[in-house]
Amino acid sequence: MSLPPNYTLARLKNSDHLDALSVLSQLTTVGEVSIDQFKQFVNIQLPDNSNDAGYYTYVIRENDKLVAIATLLVEIKLIHGFSKVGHIEDVAVDSNQRGRGLGKILIEHLISQGLEKGCYKIILDCDVKNVGFYEKCGMKNAGIEMETRG
Repeated sequence: MSLPPNYTLARLKNSDHLDALSVLSQLTTVGEVSIDQFKQFVNIQLPDNSNDAGYYTYVIRENDKLVAIATLLVEIKLIHGFSKVGHIEDVAVDSNQRGRGLGKILIEHLISQGLEKGCYKIILDCDVKNVGFYEKCGMKNAGIEMETRG
């Protein structure tokens, strides 16, 4: 699947502050995130050519406006021979942009990036209502999510 005309896939940048928070607020409660906090998050992002553990946040822009966002978090494990696991987090597409395949493009890109970085698996947690979408992206149910909140 390819992006529609006038859409680009790129890395998160400082100028995405307001658009990123707006799109993410359609997914969950964002809270207050100052421009300095946002810049700090952008600055800890690793470059595409890195294979290190850390954060890789990608966005899709229509012209210069951010309309979709998702993060790949690469974790080093002490099991499976000091291997890596990719975690897909905070996948959000602007409500006015849904149905255009942007979420699927982002997920496929994150999976590809995770595999290129040596992840032996890429996982995510999702609401039951989103299972069908992630299955269309090639993922399958592999367990139950557990949590505790403070």
